[in-house]
Amino acid sequence: MSHLSVAKFGGSSVANYPAMQACAKIVIADPNTRVVVLSASAGVTNLLVALANGCEEPERNKLLGEVLQIQENILNELKDDSAVRPKIEALLDNITSLAEAANLATSLALTDELISHGEMMSSLIFVEVLREFHAQSTWLDVRQIVATNSHFGKAAPNDDQTRANSDRILKPLVDRGELVITQGFIGRDEQGKTTTLGRGGSDYSAALLAEVLDAEDVLIWTDVAGIYTTDPRIVPNAQRIDTMSFSEAAEMATFGAKVLHPATLLPAVRSNIPVYVGSSKAPQDGGTWVTRDPQPRPTFRAIALRRDQTLLTLSSLNMLHAQGFLANIFTILAKHKISVDTITTSEVSVAITLDKTGSASSGATLLSNELISELSEFCTVKVDTGLSLIALIGNALHTTSGTAKRIFDTLEAYNIRMICYGASTNNVCLLADSDKADEIVRALHKSLFE
Repeated sequence: MSHLSVAKFGGSSVANYPAMQACAKIVIADPNTRVVVLSASAGVTNLLVALANGCEEPERNKLLGEVLQIQENILNELKDDSAVRPKIEALLDNITSLAEAANLATSLALTDELISHGEMMSSLIFVEVLREFHAQSTWLDVRQIVATNSHFGKAAPNDDQTRANSDRILKPLVDRGELVITQGFIGRDEQGKTTTLGRGGSDYSAALLAEVLDAEDVLIWTDVAGIYTTDPRIVPNAQRIDTMSFSEAAEMATFGAKVLHPATLLPAVRSNIPVYVGSSKAPQDGGTWVTRDPQPRPTFRAIALRRDQTLLTLSSLNMLHAQGFLANIFTILAKHKISVDTITTSEVSVAITLDKTGSASSGATLLSNELISELSEFCTVKVDTGLSLIALIGNALHTTSGTAKRIFDTLEAYNIRMICYGASTNNVCLLADSDKADEIVRALHKSLFE
């Protein structure tokens, strides 16, 4: 086949029967789409995570009932569910057994096994939805293809083994012209145990499969028609970006834009595979192409916002002219698997924001008592929460005259806690109180984009 596309549909795109019908129409209308990667139906993964955390019978039965209801609502609208219903019921029985096991003892391995069922169910049902449009497709368990390590919850793919599996199993199906329906987010380790690639990993799965198939592009179908200059929920007149670079998209994803998973871009970048982001609800509205070298490249491309940030300020007079102070800090943070986001330094203090998505621990456990006590041995530790990181994303920001003035003139009325400027040509980062973050984003957008 001359042109091969891998399409991915997110949870909202397969949330119910009408949504799945819309996806089926998109797939059928594009003969180049030969591999379809599906997320779990919206809401299912969160319910399965709650079950995996372990809960007593009344709560467990309530959650199981909600999972069942989402599947039932779709099955009941199928003209003929006789082929798929027994498969879904078997998966629901599995979920029940695993949820009971989780109540006795939870583990990351059990969690991955349990939550993988969401993608299994949505992909099996989607085959039947396609059949109603007289489109034949082949269902494939993606665990036969995506080989990973055993880092449950955030597994890393083994690219060479994944390509070998694809060459043996997936590529022959595609070469025969079959339409393959499979799952995102999940893989399998060397012991045959189910793993997951981390939340949002379905995008990564699609890009990975596109890479091993040498596909021409990846089509990410979601609930928004592309990537915007900022979150339209904050700025209603945010503009859609027609084309942007991988580096710009990576910056946006890293700094909180939820349209693309940051890791999605890794296979796409290294294999130079364009990524399209469009709306499954309104495919005719167009979308955004993410490519290696789009033209033109404006100074300001977008504004991203990441809420719920933690600021760690470490102070010590001993830092003055001392060698190894930063090395000590980073050694301790690395030991606790904490990922540093931004950093500024003075003669006697260091201010650091911490990246929850890149850290092994998160939430309340991001800063453990053990971590604080280790840092306190050689410096004063101050922790601030309730902050948001605002990232201005663009090109040649630190070499374009007048850039700083345009930004700081707009920020004059606001109390900015921290500024990172100059480390990257692609972003300027600001830390501010969360209750002012939306207002700052609106002010910057008005000044720089409108």
